[in-house]
Amino acid sequence: MGKKALFFDIDGTIWDFHNRICESTVEAMKKLHDNGHLTFICSGRSRAYIRNEVLLALGFDGIISGCGTMIEYDNKQVFYKKLDDEFVRYTIDGVRKYGFRPILEGREYLYMDDEDFAGDLYGNKLKKELGSRLIPIKGQKEYDIAKLSCAVTGNNVDKCEEEFGKYFEFILHNEHVVEMVPKGFSKGTGILKVCEMLGIDINDTYAFGDSNNDISMLKTVGHAIVMGNGTEEAKKEADYITTTVMEDGIWNACRYFNLI
Repeated sequence: MGKKALFFDIDGTIWDFHNRICESTVEAMKKLHDNGHLTFICSGRSRAYIRNEVLLALGFDGIISGCGTMIEYDNKQVFYKKLDDEFVRYTIDGVRKYGFRPILEGREYLYMDDEDFAGDLYGNKLKKELGSRLIPIKGQKEYDIAKLSCAVTGNNVDKCEEEFGKYFEFILHNEHVVEMVPKGFSKGTGILKVCEMLGIDINDTYAFGDSNNDISMLKTVGHAIVMGNGTEEAKKEADYITTTVMEDGIWNACRYFNLI
């Protein structure tokens, strides 16, 4: 078997909500490298939120972060799409009109105002995991960001999308969370850039995901794998539905496709 390229979502795919990684996943990553395959993180998380040492110790060859807005290969940044500061300020003011509570996402920092997420489970998770890499939105003169996610309520998502849909793709994770990714960027476009850069045939690519923001990469690759814990929308795009993240899902899929 020739060299293949595998692209992995993080949350719900490599690890669960508590950041637990199945032992078989660790072993699968080792065997993939031993067999000469390339492995990439392909995440909606911005690079500032991909710092976990246990995760990175899995030995990825590269990272596609921020839904394709940043790409690294061999520990070097090869692409980054930064949003203009004036446009960021316009976007912050605009989404707040609709009751959105934004989290801005960039290379080095995430930006969040404490009062927006007081007592919020996800807000507390960010504080715990990011530490000094989580800074306020208010009071900043410059923003080094590529995308944003927002906590939302009610029916205002449609109204906000009417105003900002020409600038962003709106990815609705559930009734409470929407991800806003600049037009023209997705996990799928990130994969295409990597394949072009490295001369990889798209038929030799595999994507592992579980949620709605994985759909673009599932549609892009040669072989789409969805975790057993994945959303129904994601599963519709699967060539293979494996077991859940903590039930050897990655290992079983790699074995099914004879990658390990």
